[in-house]
Amino acid sequence: MDHYSSGEARGMKVGFIGTGVMGTRMVKRLLGAGYQVTVYNRSIEKTKPLVKMGANRADTIAELARHSNVICTCLSMPDDVIDVYLRKDGVIDHAGPGTICLDFTTVGPDTSKTVAKRAQEKDIYYLDAPVSGGPEGAEQGTLTIMVGGAKPAWEQALPLLNVLGETVEYLGESGAGSAAKLINQYLVAVHSVAASEAMVAGTAFGLDAEQLYRILKVSYGDSRMLRRHMEQYVLPRRFTPGGAVKYVHKDVRLANELMKEMGMKQFLGQMAEAAFSLAMQQGLSNLDMSAVIQLFEQQCNVTVKKENE
Repeated sequence: MDHYSSGEARGMKVGFIGTGVMGTRMVKRLLGAGYQVTVYNRSIEKTKPLVKMGANRADTIAELARHSNVICTCLSMPDDVIDVYLRKDGVIDHAGPGTICLDFTTVGPDTSKTVAKRAQEKDIYYLDAPVSGGPEGAEQGTLTIMVGGAKPAWEQALPLLNVLGETVEYLGESGAGSAAKLINQYLVAVHSVAASEAMVAGTAFGLDAEQLYRILKVSYGDSRMLRRHMEQYVLPRRFTPGGAVKYVHKDVRLANELMKEMGMKQFLGQMAEAAFSLAMQQGLSNLDMSAVIQLFEQQCNVTVKKENE
């Protein structure tokens, strides 16, 4: 397989599939760092701003794969990953030997291992490299990137990954990055529900929501999710996503499957999955994950908000 030194990294021809909320921001960072980037997205409209910034646009996945020596994917669901990589006109059948594939999608380890096995048969590197940090992290290049797969490929891709992330960790063989991300998402979901329950209960009791939040964030009950949700979404009552309810539901469902495989019987993630499932049933799918608080607000007939709103 071909190898790229860090000095040659800027000469990589990068293909990027999936220019949604996260992907668009990641492509912008790569363009800003001087990479040649070709983009593909099912919705052409989402690629137009990137083309104006200097990206090329491919009409098909096969075309992109043939003309890239590094292929990045940032997709929504595990089925999307299987489709993009393994269908007849997909990445694996059209990428050249030595191509490095970086999948930033949150999927289960089994999905990562399935694609990696097929890639290896074609002399292609496939790394599961899910990210944490949200749109703001993608925009600022401060993502945490958790990588599983062949270590030499990770070393070759590291200059590119360092453009996108502040913390880039190699965790082991294929599936290791995906497992670490699911564990992170498990905590995201559980902490989101716990923070929601706590704030709603306090508000229902008659405590001032802003004052309660100020106390909690300087006490042992503090969490990053509590701060994120309260400051950016709940107190100002703006639920335009960051990370949507439907994606957190998908992630915690996959995380719960991992927990079961590891031997756990009853665990908090099951309650979190049920809460996010109910939120989807109540029409909150496309709102930010913090909107799960609305379930508990309805139960207690209160709204967690700033006093003057």
